[in-house]
Amino acid sequence: MSQSDTFPSHDESGRRDRPHRVGVIGGDGIGPEVLEVALEVVSAAGITLSTTHYELGADHYLASGEVLPDATLQRLRGEDAILLGAVGPPIGSTSVPAGLLERGLLLKLRFELDLYVNLRPFIGTPGSIAPEADFAVVRENTEGPYAGEGGWLRKATPYEVATQGSVNTRHGVERCVRFAFQLAQSRPRHHLTLVHKTNVLQYAGDLWSRTFAEVAAEYTDVETAYQHVDAACIYLVERADRYGVIVTDNLFGDILTDLAGALTGGIGFAASANLNPARTGPSLFEPVHGAAHDIAGTGAANPLAAITSAAMMLDYLGESEAAERVEKAVRGLQADTGYWNKSWSTASVGDAVAERL
Repeated sequence: MSQSDTFPSHDESGRRDRPHRVGVIGGDGIGPEVLEVALEVVSAAGITLSTTHYELGADHYLASGEVLPDATLQRLRGEDAILLGAVGPPIGSTSVPAGLLERGLLLKLRFELDLYVNLRPFIGTPGSIAPEADFAVVRENTEGPYAGEGGWLRKATPYEVATQGSVNTRHGVERCVRFAFQLAQSRPRHHLTLVHKTNVLQYAGDLWSRTFAEVAAEYTDVETAYQHVDAACIYLVERADRYGVIVTDNLFGDILTDLAGALTGGIGFAASANLNPARTGPSLFEPVHGAAHDIAGTGAANPLAAITSAAMMLDYLGESEAAERVEKAVRGLQADTGYWNKSWSTASVGDAVAERL
């Protein structure tokens, strides 16, 4: 999947006479390190960005008590795009309340900026479990169980009750499904699979399946399929090459994409885009690995997911030729060397990609 296939409805309005304004959230752990390399590759591709760095994440919270101040959110709204490295405290740390950054920073950005599509492309790397894979997952990004519907009754007692609802609207489902059909239409296979659990989630599943069928009538050149999410996990492992595009809800997409990352070389290769396809605000691009505090500062972090996330950002900004060159440089490096060489350093990988440009 070349980066030029990533945004099927993109127009050239993303091109500007001025440099693209990009908000950079390095975050925690290896986040700043991999973004530094990604930005160097963007520069090597001949693209000049106007970057503003935002101090957000676990370290910022511990220093200031702030997660995402309203003033900072307002400044981020004015960017053309946002590039995020990773956020989070070290594993096992209790210095930051559990879920605070996920809800107060990551989910808040998705909801406030209406980043309703999470797009993750997967291409198998040489030596990986599924080297033949070449598909994308379109995950609904602002509804489902992550919308936060629910609560407690008699918390911290022997009679405690916890509820967690799944919010699914026709508007939210349809715009996600429509994006997935457009993406499938732009790819060679013209194939789209809906993944859900309609046999037991009869209400949400019915809404998703009816919407999928109705939108499919408008895209007669796209072949469609349906799979339960548990079956999709099996089929991904057995034959990942059967998929062109997968569309699914927020929770199932979160799980499936981690599995897909493991199959195609590891989570260190997994890029993602949190998209506002209507372009009423900036979209956010990030590698999906964590902050990996245990290797921060050692030069051992894999920057390829950050580099390919930056390539997706370039495509979104209208710099499709540069995006495709970066993507080809990364794939060429992997084809020549295998999916990871433990003798590489973070900086040397960036240098190797830049040389291929």
